[in-house]
Amino acid sequence: MAKGRIVKALSGFYYVQTEDGLLTCRARGKFRKEGISPLVGDWAEVRPLGNQEGFVEAILPRRNAFDRPAVANIDQLVVIGSAAIPKTDPFLIDRVAAIAALKECDVIVVLNKCDLDSADSLYDLYRAAGFQTLRVSAETGEGIEELKPLISGKLSAFTGNSGVGKSSILNALDPTFHIQVGEVSTALGRGRHTTRHVELYRLDCGADVVDSPGFSSFETDALNLELKAHLPETFREFVPYLGKCRFVGCSHTKEAGCAVLEAVRSGAIQKSRHESYLRLYEELKPLQEWQQKRKK
Repeated sequence: MAKGRIVKALSGFYYVQTEDGLLTCRARGKFRKEGISPLVGDWAEVRPLGNQEGFVEAILPRRNAFDRPAVANIDQLVVIGSAAIPKTDPFLIDRVAAIAALKECDVIVVLNKCDLDSADSLYDLYRAAGFQTLRVSAETGEGIEELKPLISGKLSAFTGNSGVGKSSILNALDPTFHIQVGEVSTALGRGRHTTRHVELYRLDCGADVVDSPGFSSFETDALNLELKAHLPETFREFVPYLGKCRFVGCSHTKEAGCAVLEAVRSGAIQKSRHESYLRLYEELKPLQEWQQKRKK
């Protein structure tokens, strides 16, 4: 028996990196019976069969797991944004940051294409909200060296709205491999999806990264119901004010005596962040528990 990490899952095959090399594996039938799906990022016990083939025998305990994209044991989400074409709506970053908090992942906000637009408002917003925030340019290389130590020794999932430069940044981080980079449509202001499956890459700076499709891939009923139940706690700057509102069960939307709203008025919480909270609150409000049960 050997231990390894699943670095790619494709068409029923699991590619497991072990100390002795990469094994192409099938999963034991018991996983299907138990309702378990091996995920990219999983640590697994595998039984080698020879000829670089094997079976996945067991999945080791996970730190966390996502349904879409199908990944596990993520240390941090690297959220790529831009103030150039395509311009990133802060709500997209805020929604991913909330999901990261739910899954106990750190967040790094990386603002790409700073050679075209320095993204001052986004930079100031997320620095003030307490996120590690960097300006980079995959085109000129600015900020790339500063990003490397932040991801070294960790498994990071790179995500962002389509066309913002996720694959370009990965190529800039490690020029020894090349991910297909899609052209950005200036007419539509968005890029074509170039990432066809979830795959883990080892960079020469010692980082493991997952390049995944865009923000919409996080949508699942179960995740949204969980997010609804814990939404205020997923906004990090709300946490010091929770439990200090005048009324128990405060939704932090319009109530008198709300400590969170007072913090927004005083500038302690950025107005844009609270606007994203309100938008998420309204989006998730109609969800009911029976919707999750119906999916099972």
